[in-house]
Amino acid sequence: MFPNSSNLGRPPFPPKHLQQNNFLNKVPLSIRPVLSHQQIINAHVNFQNAMASLGGNLATTLVRTPQPLTYGNGSPMNTSAPSPTFRGKKRLSEQSVPYDVKRQRYRSPRRETPVVNQAVPSPEESACLFSGSSPLFNVCYVPDLSIRVPRLQDISFLDVKEGTLPVAKDKLSQQVLELFQACQQQTCDLNRKELCRSELQREIQRIFPCSRLFLVGSSLNGFGTRTSDGDLCLVVKEEPVNQKTEARHILSLVQKLFSTKLSRYIERPQLIRAKVPIVKFRDKVSCVEFDLNVNNIVGIRNTFLLRTYAYVEKRVRPLVLVVKKWASFHDINDASRGTLSSYSLVLMVLHYLQTLPEPILPSLQKNYPESFDPTMQLHLVHQAPCTIPPYLSKNESSLGELLIGFFKYYATEFDWSHQMISVREAKAIPRPDDVEWRNKYICVEEPFDRTNTARAVHEKQKFDTIKEEFFKSWQILRDKKDLSFVLPLRATIQRR
Repeated sequence: MFPNSSNLGRPPFPPKHLQQNNFLNKVPLSIRPVLSHQQIINAHVNFQNAMASLGGNLATTLVRTPQPLTYGNGSPMNTSAPSPTFRGKKRLSEQSVPYDVKRQRYRSPRRETPVVNQAVPSPEESACLFSGSSPLFNVCYVPDLSIRVPRLQDISFLDVKEGTLPVAKDKLSQQVLELFQACQQQTCDLNRKELCRSELQREIQRIFPCSRLFLVGSSLNGFGTRTSDGDLCLVVKEEPVNQKTEARHILSLVQKLFSTKLSRYIERPQLIRAKVPIVKFRDKVSCVEFDLNVNNIVGIRNTFLLRTYAYVEKRVRPLVLVVKKWASFHDINDASRGTLSSYSLVLMVLHYLQTLPEPILPSLQKNYPESFDPTMQLHLVHQAPCTIPPYLSKNESSLGELLIGFFKYYATEFDWSHQMISVREAKAIPRPDDVEWRNKYICVEEPFDRTNTARAVHEKQKFDTIKEEFFKSWQILRDKKDLSFVLPLRATIQRR
């Protein structure tokens, strides 16, 4: 899917520069940058000085001669980007976008930039970037190699089973498959998000030199659609940060950066003070909405866990996508409004497939504990699932049968009052008797930190609405066996 060239997207550091910093590659992983609460506050005080050092034009940073982007075999890469005459959310096809209409670098608005497949600098370049001391914190930084962002082409297991889809032998299954094929995220969609991520990382590293920006969530876990928002995790250190204090300080600096120096490319940056605070913003170039959090590292781990589930069995992705589209149409897919998040819906589908009399999915965390160790260093997380083979289930149910069964399970079988959905255990388990779970209407266990991902459903009226939609859709599909009775297919495909 992505080029194999190890030099793509890298600035041409002189060999002498590289040689001077090779010693940093030998730094033990146990040495990590110290990032105290006071230092974050100091960063806020010195923010204007840091901004002044950027100069009036972001193009004053290192400029390199554009090189043609090709695949490993020399063929040109097909990319698409929104036209300057872009209106609304409708995307132009790749064929209709001329080559000279490409997204441009944040720091150099006059230059073409190919899709950046080198997600982070090489170890040598990281050494060059992080050597010395920070003018903001006035401390000596040592690069934390354990938080290096994996390159997209290094995530080799993403492409292995990309072309494998189930065979549809009935009308409902065919509708599920056609909707999936029309709405699933395309390579060009992922490339746009990755380019935005890589450019933002370079700018954020001017404030937090040792930080890394990870693309997480549906964009990378295999369950994304053409219109999926982008989720970003800014990692400033491997240790947890206080989300009410440290994370908000950091995000306030990021928000100020977006609203000042990057305002030409970023619009509507807004700091949301939630349990896990985020900065919401829109990339004007790709027209993608993003949510950026700080050090919510569990999101990086569960991205690759879900990615493995997505590709370990060929019926998983189509089923999840249709359930997400169905929930969105019925207004029960918005955690900010007291209903289910997309993450909770994905876990609910996986749980259902695990609890069938003849399971379609196992518990990957039980079967491969070493691959999903919650203490694994972040730069290794994407490598672990590469060795996990496809799951060979004896269950031959069609997509249509599984969709009907999914609605029936949550409409008539699952005990909402006493049970908790657990993908980690591959079964429904009794609710723990503590504040996280007590008096909650829906309990969905996060596979790594074991919190409740459905905690947003805190009103009985919303809970009753969710149950009612499951029950009605089950009855309709059971009788009609036609997806269009519960989800307008043409309108859904047009919105994608």
